[in-house]
Amino acid sequence: MLTFETVNELTLKVTCSGSDVLFTKAGSFIAGDSAGGKNYRFEKVLLGPQGNLAQAALGSIIRRVTGENLPLMKVNMNGDSVTYFANNSQHVFIYQLAYGEMISVESENILAFTQDCKYEVRFIGCGVLSQKGLATSLLTGNGSNAYVAILTDGNPIVLNNVQSRNTISVDPDAVICWMGQGYCDPQVKVDISWKNFIGQASGESYAFEWSGNQPVSVVVQPSERQGGVSVRMD
Repeated sequence: MLTFETVNELTLKVTCSGSDVLFTKAGSFIAGDSAGGKNYRFEKVLLGPQGNLAQAALGSIIRRVTGENLPLMKVNMNGDSVTYFANNSQHVFIYQLAYGEMISVESENILAFTQDCKYEVRFIGCGVLSQKGLATSLLTGNGSNAYVAILTDGNPIVLNNVQSRNTISVDPDAVICWMGQGYCDPQVKVDISWKNFIGQASGESYAFEWSGNQPVSVVVQPSERQGGVSVRMD
């Protein structure tokens, strides 16, 4: 069994009791501690974490075509141990998925997940305006130990409308992930007028939006990726 914790907000601490399997971003291991010698080993994941070879091969092709390529390594743990993972001093956000719960996340922001998370790449129509294109990485809780560790540039904020049923609107280039029951995909709201074409745009011409009848939690980082859509005329 695996347990996820954060250390100093920048490092993922994984405690293993017994034997288990962990999937992490390739090269993210920084340290480990185990009694009686090293009892964990690393293995490159060539196709994907799916158990079915055909699904893994298809998933690998989709990831490369859509830009959702995720370089993974598999950590085989054979005994009690504590291991640590990090990536370029980015902050680490941990989330435990309930059974059947889904989280859509940018592939570059995935640090690690347990084998109780079902992983796949899924096309979303709204992705045409986002930094990563037409697809998103989807993790689904498939057991009682479904943890995922997510990377953010700075401490994130979490917006939730499950109780309030408010409308949530966010900048697509700041979104890290969203989660809820079902896919919970956002709508794209575009605000383009004649001002965009004369260089007088606000810089906030499009947004991801979840209405009040879409119960969702959205995680946003305090920085924006380079990308998106810019429409103007000088």
